[in-house]
Amino acid sequence: MSDRPFGAKAPVVIEQPYQYRRRTLVEPDWTRFPGWREATAEDWASAQWQRSHCVKNVKQLREVVGDRLDESFYEDLAADMAHSATMSMLLPPQMLNTMVPAVEETAPGSWTEAFLADPVRRYMLPVASDRRTDWPSHPFSGRDSLHEHDMWAVEGLTHRYPTKVLAELLSTCPQYCGHCTRMDLVGNSTPTVDKRRLALKPVDRQSAILEYLEAHPGVRDVVVSGGDVANLPWRQLEAFLTRLLDVETIRDIRLATKALMGLPQHWLQDEVVDGMGRIAKTAADRGVNLAIHTHINHVNSVTPTVARAAAAMLDAGVRDVRNQGVLMRGINDTQADLLDLCFAMQGEANILPYYFYMCDMIPNAEHWRTSVAQAQELQTAIMGYLPGYATPRIICDVPMVGKRWVHQLSEYDRELGISYWTKNYRTSIEADDPDALTRRYPFYDPIDTLPKAGQQWWANMHPPVAAREAGNEAAARSRLASARQDETAEVG
Repeated sequence: MSDRPFGAKAPVVIEQPYQYRRRTLVEPDWTRFPGWREATAEDWASAQWQRSHCVKNVKQLREVVGDRLDESFYEDLAADMAHSATMSMLLPPQMLNTMVPAVEETAPGSWTEAFLADPVRRYMLPVASDRRTDWPSHPFSGRDSLHEHDMWAVEGLTHRYPTKVLAELLSTCPQYCGHCTRMDLVGNSTPTVDKRRLALKPVDRQSAILEYLEAHPGVRDVVVSGGDVANLPWRQLEAFLTRLLDVETIRDIRLATKALMGLPQHWLQDEVVDGMGRIAKTAADRGVNLAIHTHINHVNSVTPTVARAAAAMLDAGVRDVRNQGVLMRGINDTQADLLDLCFAMQGEANILPYYFYMCDMIPNAEHWRTSVAQAQELQTAIMGYLPGYATPRIICDVPMVGKRWVHQLSEYDRELGISYWTKNYRTSIEADDPDALTRRYPFYDPIDTLPKAGQQWWANMHPPVAAREAGNEAAARSRLASARQDETAEVG
């Protein structure tokens, strides 16, 4: 006999494309790594210990993981670092510990297969066999694919949008991501990329940025980034933010830090928590919105320590902690991947899913990039599951245009993988361009995702003479516009 009350209907089970199940956040056991067997909980909670035990090369990775990885993996990694990597290796223990979190085997080589398949490993620790050999780079890829340097108003200050600027205070991070859009500036040089260097002293760069903002009252929103602000000594960051809050026309300040996930111990330090409390109170007193933007790409990266760091910032008075992830093949490019991540952030860590950017067109990134068509499909696939305010937008950051929701394109040639976009404002290097608001700007899908006819079309251009000529012409226009901007600034 049923225990169900008389008249009660049996629950209806509806099969859905995605089934939500609440998952408890877990901090993986770091002592499963041979090199961290003796690390205590106190060690792990220390930002200083985390920084001093970062993995920076193959030798150090071997000391941590040992023979759990086949020698072939270390050789694969070394080959990538020598011939393809645009970012040097830098992995805090916190981030490395989120790779293969459930592995229990201890035999030699027993981690290799899982390590190669791991989504966090695939973008934080790329190996040569990950990369495409047919189209490792798109013909239109570029070291500074978004022309941020061309739009510097002063060193480190990109004035790309009419009311918003990006302040790059430094060029280092606590961790380096293989897909970094600022690979032209951020991090150490690699065998394949000689990085641009900031020339001014930090205090002079910050003063120049603040002077520009004071002289341009039309700017109301500042993203304070780098690099990663977690690498700036707290006293320097607090001093800059205090001066920034003195600029009366600034109404929004966003601090960009992947370290909230990669090195959350930094944001749990008393000095940082107390200092953020002071900055948040000043911002609230002056009616300025203060938020933190972090960068999480996979649910395995959302751990209790990350949740505590987010909570500490919110308790200190930060208005929001938001996530700006990157959409990448083999990492988070399915409905389940994105929704699992968003529910973990929103429901368990109080981090608001905000954007997922399509991976930018930098060199050696084609194995990570997705097509606009797939991004559109994923945007549709995640609708209706999350609260509206916590449903992230999937964004294409179109060179010379800016951020666009993936359904905002004006035309799309799916065979050739070329989408066309328009815009409603001029960037800082287009003041004299009468066609800036009527021109259609192209964005390119990964060639290997195209139908055979489209792939053949691009193959016939390889070596891409026409593409190279078009790219050179665009670069020349950009340099000319930037030079004119410099001349205007000098006259002013």
